[in-house]
Amino acid sequence: MVKIFIGGLPDNIQEMDLAIFVSLHGRVETIKIVRDRATGKCKGYAFLEIFSLPDAKNIVSTLNGESFKGNIITVKISEEENTAKTVKPKTNQPFKSKRPRLQR
Repeated sequence: MVKIFIGGLPDNIQEMDLAIFVSLHGRVETIKIVRDRATGKCKGYAFLEIFSLPDAKNIVSTLNGESFKGNIITVKISEEENTAKTVKPKTNQPFKSKRPRLQR
């Protein structure tokens, strides 16, 4: 599965509208429209899981910069979460030891 980000969505978007629009260019597995908890309106973006990488690339190349319900949308492949959270240790700084505690 490949995760795709779609931004620039109108606030009254429905999952079915987005599914029909995107599924013309590739097989969509899941759709998650991000909504405001209080109002239920779309915050302007969504995440889709696409069945295969070729389908995802086709969707991105075809729909990025296109108009959807009066808005220009941004479509891109999301970065993997596990690579974004990788922390590299700083090796160029000397080791700093803690101060000794005073005993009472």
